[in-house]
Amino acid sequence: MQLPMKASVCSVPSSYQVYSNMEAQFAMTAGVLSFLLALATLASCNTEGDILYAQRLAWKDPNKVLQTWDPTLVNPCSWFHITCNNDNSVIRVDLGNAGLSGPLVPDLRRLRNLQYLELYDNSLNGTIPATLGNLTKLISLDLYDNKLTGAIPTTLGAIRTLRFLRLYENRLTGPIPASLGNLKRLEILQLQKNALSGSIPSSLGNIKTLASLKLNDNRLSGVVPLEILSLVISGLTELNIAKNNLAGTVRSSGFRVTTIIQDKLKTA
Repeated sequence: MQLPMKASVCSVPSSYQVYSNMEAQFAMTAGVLSFLLALATLASCNTEGDILYAQRLAWKDPNKVLQTWDPTLVNPCSWFHITCNNDNSVIRVDLGNAGLSGPLVPDLRRLRNLQYLELYDNSLNGTIPATLGNLTKLISLDLYDNKLTGAIPTTLGAIRTLRFLRLYENRLTGPIPASLGNLKRLEILQLQKNALSGSIPSSLGNIKTLASLKLNDNRLSGVVPLEILSLVISGLTELNIAKNNLAGTVRSSGFRVTTIIQDKLKTA
């Protein structure tokens, strides 16, 4: 009589102990995962803060607009001119007309959730880092009215989310990359008032969403590709190609275009 009783008593605590152990292990595993996730988020935020602080050190900031960029804080989301998403990851850098000078650091590429990089109307110099092509969530890249030199990186053609690319009024040289034709969501492409040379790539005609294309005041040569002119059918409302070395172009009428500005037809 006692043996079954003993076995029964022993079996109940045994199964209960197994269940408790499994429950404890599950709770511990869940806790570890939560901790690791929080740690990863914190590490990501710290990494983005480190990147932006490195950029701050590379710039001259006479107006002290970057005073709040404190690397000792947990993340950069409380810094002025920085916007984060709900995961405390940087999605906007808004520093237009801030009086900044100096180069762009290549490590900006590691701001993996960045959507808006607004650095227009400053005195930034040096080249546009090719690494910016890694910003695969970027919607707007505004670097206009600075002192940037060198070529437009071909890697920018990899940012398929880009809708606004404004690099005008710099000192950029070299050709317009044909890879920009991969930007199928681009609405604004403004590269005017640089020293760009070579021909206008016909691949730009692939951007059916393009509404404004301004290439004036450069050193472009050749003719305007028919693929570009065909964009007026899909919604191009502004095309400015004047003050280049283009040949054989005439004013177009009969297209759904608000403004086409170009040089007069060259005659013999």
